[in-house]
Amino acid sequence: MDHAPPRAARRRARPGSGVARLFRYLYRVPLLLLHLLLPLPLTVLCQVTPLARLRWGGETLGDRAVRAWSGGLMWVFGFRLVRIGQPLPGPVLFVANHVSWVDIEMLHSQRMMGFVAKREIAGWPVVGWLATLGQTIYHQRGNTDSLAGVIAVMLERLRQGRAVGVFPEGRTRDGSAVGPFHARIFQAAVEAGVPVQPVALRYGERGDAQTVVAFGPRESFVANFLRLLGEPARRAEVHFLEPIAPGQVEGRRRLAELSRERIVAVMER
Repeated sequence: MDHAPPRAARRRARPGSGVARLFRYLYRVPLLLLHLLLPLPLTVLCQVTPLARLRWGGETLGDRAVRAWSGGLMWVFGFRLVRIGQPLPGPVLFVANHVSWVDIEMLHSQRMMGFVAKREIAGWPVVGWLATLGQTIYHQRGNTDSLAGVIAVMLERLRQGRAVGVFPEGRTRDGSAVGPFHARIFQAAVEAGVPVQPVALRYGERGDAQTVVAFGPRESFVANFLRLLGEPARRAEVHFLEPIAPGQVEGRRRLAELSRERIVAVMER
């Protein structure tokens, strides 16, 4: 059963008065510029060896820097992060519902992972460059050879003890439902023998802002970016759900079905 928010939530929320939105732009744009000009160079510096390999609280300095920067970006946009549950350490395949580019930053604020994402993201201003810095694995949608290569890279990273994050729906949606999960992307976890941890991403109170955060019809990345920058502050929940241990279920299709079931259960609360 798909997650369907209340009727009021299906409509894109009104942005509020023009005065309130203008006020938010007046203080958030300078904050965003500062976030790009000051913390970002430090984050990049922390990716350079030997700094990137320094350990700090169970993770590398480079990973912690990316997490801190992503959390700061979410704060600039008015998202107040709430984490429920804990991300597993070590090699894990994290699978989440997909609403917007914000999903990547929200997950990166909690746990460093290399995402599988569409190749177009590499060309997006700021976020594309950051995605590459964050070890993103790019996939050309609709290309079978590209997907085979992506799965091979995922398998290699998991065997190296690193985490990978995927959006099994394969694309962003309008926020009104969680789409079907493509089972093939789970093959790397099966072959590597690592756990799969479903993650539910909810925006607003009880997920009532999913359609607000999502891309509108024919809305470009830049338009979505600027619109969200002027939105009211709101809650953003990241639910790290019960993981699925290697061998707990048989086959990648059942892995996909069970992961989706757990995410939808959270979205329907």
